[in-house]
Amino acid sequence: MSGGLRVLLYHATDDVAGIESAYHEASARLAGVPGLLGNELLHSAHDPEGFVVVSSWRDVAAFDEWERGAEHKEQTAPLRPYRDLSLSRPFAVYRVTASYRES
Repeated sequence: MSGGLRVLLYHATDDVAGIESAYHEASARLAGVPGLLGNELLHSAHDPEGFVVVSSWRDVAAFDEWERGAEHKEQTAPLRPYRDLSLSRPFAVYRVTASYRES
């Protein structure tokens, strides 16, 4: 299967409860956004301060439309203080070109 888009936002903090709360708040604000299929908060198994939010989108067009929208910054604001600013680019955008799922 191919298609879709994944957006990764890198975060760094030792405030686990804080980032989890911010993630849930941002996710509630994002409910119903057209083309957003879901998201996950991942905690690094090797770096106690490393977190990634991965969102799944129907396609590039849906993500681009949302990103240009007026609500984009307000919806993601709760997570902004945790962004990993030590990176030159604290996010990445990937097109899904292939996938496999166990049945």
